[in-house]
Amino acid sequence: MKILRQIPAKNYSYILLPSFVLIIVFSSSSISATPSLSPSDQGTEKHATSPEQDKSHVHEVHCSRERSRAAWKVIEEYLMPFVEREKYELPRQCRLHPSNDIFRDQEEHKIHFDLNEWRCGYCKKSFRAEKFLDQHFDNRHSNLLDTVHSKCLADVCGALHCDLVMEFKSKKTKCNPAAAARNRHLCEGLADKCFPANESPSATRLHELFLRQFCDAHTCSGGRKPFSKGGKKHTNRFYFAASVLTLMLLPLFYLIVYLYQKEMKRGTQELKRIAKVGRKAKPS
Repeated sequence: MKILRQIPAKNYSYILLPSFVLIIVFSSSSISATPSLSPSDQGTEKHATSPEQDKSHVHEVHCSRERSRAAWKVIEEYLMPFVEREKYELPRQCRLHPSNDIFRDQEEHKIHFDLNEWRCGYCKKSFRAEKFLDQHFDNRHSNLLDTVHSKCLADVCGALHCDLVMEFKSKKTKCNPAAAARNRHLCEGLADKCFPANESPSATRLHELFLRQFCDAHTCSGGRKPFSKGGKKHTNRFYFAASVLTLMLLPLFYLIVYLYQKEMKRGTQELKRIAKVGRKAKPS
């Protein structure tokens, strides 16, 4: 204390200034030593279930869902009626077997309630259109796809003429002989794999039908059209509604006829009675 008293007041600043500098240096080093949270770390809990993070876990599948759906529609409409008629079972190695469609399970879990209501069969969520349900499957249920054993059904679209049944048909273009030959070769390979000609009489008949139904149209010379053997027969909705309406109105029609005839008979009897009374009233 004696030493400090001997120091003039004007020299206090020379002593305090280095002390403040040391305090600032130590405090800044301690602040820099504490770990700082990055913006991504700060928002981890908040965005844990955001759609963006859900999409990061999506299993990427290089297969067109739309064209796979079109291929299955062709199979269901123009092939399966004949297969069922022959009571034939498609072999598992056939590319057209349902188990070989990577999207088959998801397509079977679509519930179509109304024109603007589609529901997910896995989690029961509702959507206004099928395309939104497809996006939901891609974002939320892609882990259910069997990417190991199943294959992309869209790969055989060229052989099955999928463009003819798709909602948005491509404009008619000039026939490409190389593409027609490639699709024909793929089509004939499907016929050999799915319906081995020498396996059974049913397989032989279906093999021939498949060639006529799908493969013969793969040519640029014209003359042959796909699905020439026909397909599933659909009941005309107008005809069905007219039939139901007729059955409902038929009893009413017969009731009206019955009442009319009954009324006519009663009127005839009344006229006869009046005529008899008139004759009796005449003087003799």
